[in-house]
Amino acid sequence: MNRVIKVLKPVLSGRKGIDRGRALVTGGAGFLGSHLCERLLADGYEVIALDNFRTGKRYNLASIARDASFTCISHDVVDTLPTDIVVDEIYNLACPASPPHYQADPIHTFKTSVLGAINLLELARRHNAKIFQASTSEVYGDPLVHPQPEGYFGNVNTHGPRACYDEGKRSAETLFFDYSRTYGLDIRVARIFNTYGPRMQPDDGRVVSNFIVQALRGDDITVYGSGTQTRSFCYVDDLIEGFVQLMRSPTAPKHPVNLGNPGEFTVMELAELVLDCTNSRSRIVHRPLPVDDPRQRRPDISFAEQQLGWKPKVPLSEGLAYTAGYFEALLGRRQPGTSRGGHLSSGEALAL
Repeated sequence: MNRVIKVLKPVLSGRKGIDRGRALVTGGAGFLGSHLCERLLADGYEVIALDNFRTGKRYNLASIARDASFTCISHDVVDTLPTDIVVDEIYNLACPASPPHYQADPIHTFKTSVLGAINLLELARRHNAKIFQASTSEVYGDPLVHPQPEGYFGNVNTHGPRACYDEGKRSAETLFFDYSRTYGLDIRVARIFNTYGPRMQPDDGRVVSNFIVQALRGDDITVYGSGTQTRSFCYVDDLIEGFVQLMRSPTAPKHPVNLGNPGEFTVMELAELVLDCTNSRSRIVHRPLPVDDPRQRRPDISFAEQQLGWKPKVPLSEGLAYTAGYFEALLGRRQPGTSRGGHLSSGEALAL
């Protein structure tokens, strides 16, 4: 694996010739983190990815592993951070985000959100760095307000099987705003709604990856409940653009900011779209609804549109086609290639 990615702990201060500065991306080998690392490098940053590789994958970083401006450190944000990390900006994406992954070790999931946030906020405080928190629409729980604006406080079960993630992210938000009020830190908090695209894991339990993998394999497509529950799906490229716009806004918002696609689809509609884009003959079958599964989810992105000038552009049908192509390559159903959104390269395929 070391030939695919540099796992180093260098002295990171004192480097010259950087246009935008140095950015730390925790969870940098994950689905979103790897796309963000690529974007920041393209924008002229020196980038440090930090990941414990519990759910992040080294092959996600294959396309940038040899970039002279990129370094990856194998480390867990729950633990004390290396003392030689000096940065201008921090993006905290460290935390498993799919139910099977965050429920596998719920205590560690909660520690990642809370202890990880404290460690990174202290790093930001030490270097006067701007810091971004990847929060989640799960803070709204099973919402009683629709669509969900940032001012809605949510309807969350504090002791259910999803609470380690939901409450961990809510606690991290609290820490970020308390550090801002107490120490004057420049913080940016994004509440991410369902995001999909290349580099999702086939076993992550999220509805888009589940449906596409099942369809490509010819397995039954599993719909939980009646399928009338709704979701809003944002393509990864659009979301990363939202991250960048939020961080580059000249004024830090005084509250979390919703980032997602306001287009709303039922789960059954999604299943039909997946069948169409994969030309699959899979059957749709129904299973009992999981505990605390939200009945509806749609972001109110008025603030992001008006204050950041951001809104998603990739339609669901187009994004599903890109994502299905990625999974075709991952599952060995066609030769890997490159196309929009980070499909597998030949190097990534060799690292699988």
